[in-house]
Amino acid sequence: MKRFKKTYSQGTVNVTEIWVDTETGINYLFHFNGAAAGFTPLLDKEGKPVVTRQ
Repeated sequence: MKRFKKTYSQGTVNVTEIWVDTETGINYLFHFNGAAAGFTPLLDKEGKPVVTRQ
């Protein structure tokens, strides 16, 4: 079983994706544009990680 599952993707050059950790349910935001990229937990309005229950 893969640890991370991509649940959303938008763009081709300027890409934004949402990945879910299948063990914890925490959602992560991944963004890349050219040679720059970032991967960070997706937070709700209270600053807590967004969790997808499976």
